[in-house]
Amino acid sequence: MSEKSRSVVATRVLGAATAVYSAALVVSPRVLAKPTGLTTSRGEVPAPVRTLVAAIGARDVAIGTAMVLAKPGGALRAAVMTRVAADLADAAVFGLTLPDRTTRRKVAAFALCWAALCGVSGLRR
Repeated sequence: MSEKSRSVVATRVLGAATAVYSAALVVSPRVLAKPTGLTTSRGEVPAPVRTLVAAIGARDVAIGTAMVLAKPGGALRAAVMTRVAADLADAAVFGLTLPDRTTRRKVAAFALCWAALCGVSGLRR
């Protein structure tokens, strides 16, 4: 298998992982709300948070699916760049606005790592 083929496979695996995790957010916003500290003291997810987490999940299902289905070349590069841009935006927003400083750092670091991983997978498109 060529390096380019391995890179396409890696991108598709990352896209599938993104889509599956993101579908879980749509079904259960608590999956993201709890580790980001956006639940109530009783562990419940407030309705506005549920709405926003589900919207993020739906966005990322679409991006992940595009990474899985796009033809190699420009379409796949666009899907990867969209994933990277979304992760960078998430890192900035969560990293600057989550209520707890330690949580901000962890969530931003995770988003930055995912952006880097997806970006590196897309270098050979």
